[in-house]
Amino acid sequence: MQIFTKTPNQWRDPIIREEIAVEFRKSVRQNKIAFVVGHDSYLINLASPDPVVSRRSRTAFRAELERCQQLGVPALVSHPGNYITSRVGGLRRNARACADALRCVDGVMVLFETTAGAGTALGSTFEELARLREAIPADVRDRVAFCADTCHLFSAGYDLRTQWDAVWDEWERIIGFDLLRCLHLNDSKVPFGSRRDRHELIGEGSLGADPFRRIMRDPRFRHIPLILETPKGDDDTNDRRMLRRLRAYARPHRSGPPAVA
Repeated sequence: MQIFTKTPNQWRDPIIREEIAVEFRKSVRQNKIAFVVGHDSYLINLASPDPVVSRRSRTAFRAELERCQQLGVPALVSHPGNYITSRVGGLRRNARACADALRCVDGVMVLFETTAGAGTALGSTFEELARLREAIPADVRDRVAFCADTCHLFSAGYDLRTQWDAVWDEWERIIGFDLLRCLHLNDSKVPFGSRRDRHELIGEGSLGADPFRRIMRDPRFRHIPLILETPKGDDDTNDRRMLRRLRAYARPHRSGPPAVA
């Protein structure tokens, strides 16, 4: 599962009492949750050239890592940020800020997430993600890997519908499957290559069912944690329905159209 350790659209950092952290770690074990990942605040922009935003982002990012460490969460998903003025400068600023935070907080990994590429967002191409990791100093680089988002990939121009093998062959060549540590499963409300981040229920958007059916059957993804970020209703009905659908996709193909929950 994926969690926020704070309200994601506020700068204010909460204080997590140790008894709460102990109970959280205990509950993860008792409920046999195999993988927990954090996601940082939407306000954080480690690539920003603005000194005020940069300072607040650095402080907030370190605090995110500290809360993950306290809760026993092994990895933190983070968007690569918006460079605003210079793409190269943005990559350097992000790498420097990320490395500084990792040196202050032991144990927790950072998973940079693929983006749709809107505006000045970094991370919409495999090459740029690889450059970002390469810019991280060697002493902490082994604590940096990636989270891929199906909606973001599709919106950024990676056609998972018609070029499935080509897309993942390119990932392997440029980044490597060993650095894919988490996968966000989202269909898209918007067309291919739109560079917009609009999540849709699995099999009900522009991606359609086939890419998710392939994810559930492709042995390369067997040991990669899969996270649903699909639209929520007032309760967990949508999540339960999407989980049933994905499990149906995972079953061996039989003649006739596949069952959809």
